[in-house]
Amino acid sequence: MPTTETQTLEELCINAIRFLSADGVQQANSGHPGMPMGAAAMAYTLWTKFMKFNPKDPNWIDRDRFVLSAGHGSMLLYSLLHLTGYELPLEELKHFRQWGSKTPGHPERGHTVGVEVATGPLGQGFSNAVGMAIAEAWLAARFNKPGFELFNHHTYGICGDGDLMEGITQEAASLAGHLRLGKLIFMYDHNHISLAGSTSLCFTEDVGKRFEAYGWHIRHVHDGNDTEDIAKAISEAQAETHKPSLILVKTIIGYGSPKKQGTFKSHGEPLGDEELQAAKKALGWPSMERFYLPEDAVNYFRQAIPKGAKAQQEWQKVADSYKQSYSTEAAELELMLSGKLPENWAADIPKWKPEDKPLATRAAGGQVMNALAKNIPNLMGGSADLNPSTNTALKDMGDFQPEEFAGPGTAGAVGGVWGYAGRNVAFGVREHAMGAAVNGMAAHGGILPFSATFLVFSDYMKPSVRLGALSKLKVFYVFTHDSIGVGEDGPTHEPVEQIAGMRCIPHLNVMRPADATETAESWMVAMQHDGPTVFALSRQNLPHLSRAKAKNADVSKGGYILSEADGGAPEVLLIGTGSEVSLCMKAQEKLAGYGVKARVVSLPSFYLFDLQDEAYRESVLPKAVKKRVTVEAQTSFGWAKYAGDEGTIISVDTFGASAPGETIMKNYGLTVEHVTSAALKSLGRDEEASKEYGGGDTPNVAPTSPKEGHS
Repeated sequence: MPTTETQTLEELCINAIRFLSADGVQQANSGHPGMPMGAAAMAYTLWTKFMKFNPKDPNWIDRDRFVLSAGHGSMLLYSLLHLTGYELPLEELKHFRQWGSKTPGHPERGHTVGVEVATGPLGQGFSNAVGMAIAEAWLAARFNKPGFELFNHHTYGICGDGDLMEGITQEAASLAGHLRLGKLIFMYDHNHISLAGSTSLCFTEDVGKRFEAYGWHIRHVHDGNDTEDIAKAISEAQAETHKPSLILVKTIIGYGSPKKQGTFKSHGEPLGDEELQAAKKALGWPSMERFYLPEDAVNYFRQAIPKGAKAQQEWQKVADSYKQSYSTEAAELELMLSGKLPENWAADIPKWKPEDKPLATRAAGGQVMNALAKNIPNLMGGSADLNPSTNTALKDMGDFQPEEFAGPGTAGAVGGVWGYAGRNVAFGVREHAMGAAVNGMAAHGGILPFSATFLVFSDYMKPSVRLGALSKLKVFYVFTHDSIGVGEDGPTHEPVEQIAGMRCIPHLNVMRPADATETAESWMVAMQHDGPTVFALSRQNLPHLSRAKAKNADVSKGGYILSEADGGAPEVLLIGTGSEVSLCMKAQEKLAGYGVKARVVSLPSFYLFDLQDEAYRESVLPKAVKKRVTVEAQTSFGWAKYAGDEGTIISVDTFGASAPGETIMKNYGLTVEHVTSAALKSLGRDEEASKEYGGGDTPNVAPTSPKEGHS
């Protein structure tokens, strides 16, 4: 190992990364020092010799993207950002993992400058990077012209053993290999150690052969400190333009630590002051002072500032010339990158009348999406092999595919394959990867991405949806087949708890529209919402609801009076979402026959409704009206705050069954009669309630019947 006198400037720079990272972990007395110490040489080589970025303009659209998928090694990224000149002062690194710092335990997008995506749950960053590479390829295909390469950047990343064990990474790697994403390059920190011990305990496969089978370019580097071989490997990966690349770099975790290198002891805990100083001595570090940075090393890293500025200036000249030669395309691109919508974006959204033929909200959603896609050129995405069922194919928009895979195209995507300019992404049966990839597409910039699958399979996407909300990414997660109304497929395909689970995620707008009109309005809200939106849409056809007695019908407020009571203040509130709102509307009519004044409230978005001021919420759900009936073909969880102390909750607090959808809904009490009866019972009119839903007229309620009266 080198001494202070013999180490080269390169070694000094690599050790600066190592010890800046280890010092941050030691200062916090928490974190993962081993990964940054082992991966420092490959990170140094990539960031100083290959990556294109401008630390003074972190949002330059043609910058190379870097994703630290092994997010537990976050101090590696923070060290690189500080050393290369991003606005991340050393003081922030000294406050690693502390309250209010810009250096949280795992990287968070939007919290720390230069962090492209939030990583931590292993495999997410890798899969985000696949989405970023999709975005780059699509933008290049749409906007690049001969002599004008506006988009020509790589997506780089570092992943670890844990990343490659996770199932999401396998889905994403398979997709990336099929799509021939040649500008996606990952370096695998192949140190054979995970948090609990050696990977020989559980992970002994040949990763290179697996990725080769996926269609990736594979390169091995047998010494993680051999920067010359690492540089050759990256150059070879750049030259392979028709395959994504995985460079397997054999590293030593905790490199330099006399007692802990190569062991899991350096993975998830600080080295300790004594061992850290021993490591500094072993690698010839000039000072035992914590956070010491040699001036020569800092100056070398900071060359990234003028180098990045020059690269961006050269790009800007091309962009300016492009604007002169291709003014229409330039204006379109500028609008996309601004995050604004075209003036006519909502011009073709369909409208429906109450007398129109009933329509499933999944079908209405498909019509709305296609109308939006006509005028919003960067709306793109796909489903998990479910376009015929989710109705999410963008017609005449082509498929995002390598040109060699030209074929008939996605179901409904008339026009066949357009190469990388196509707007339908065939994600395949890969919900895990799809969720993370659309997040990556949004994080890249310039794209408004959507995904689609059945609501019950949202469980596969939950980690990605959660990170999308954490990062405030503008993504549209479309989930259809939203209740036990799915029918014959049975309880494995009938969601009951999924919407409640989604509503629990902070900052996530979950919308369950009541009919086609609310579906269109929900899409309009989502398009203008600064963050992710979940759509829960029906499989079964729903009637078009009358707005004749609506009051301030504004879906953007999350809830509103869909049908006001006749003849004065309401005695009872009927509150529903989705397919069950139509039950409330019919129950209102029946209650009028009993002389009961009922108000129907549609509550498509708890999130948006709860954001409204108290005066508005009171105008819709007045506290004085304590008799309330809430109706939703989901679990009762979350409804108590709207039902109140004296309310009745009609819900499905069990799993579904296999039968025609209408039969299941009836047997689980999701009927007009049950809603009417519950309202009458709440008013003390038990005999009339029994006539509606009770006695000899009681339907054959299954042992797993709905629960009522929860509060």
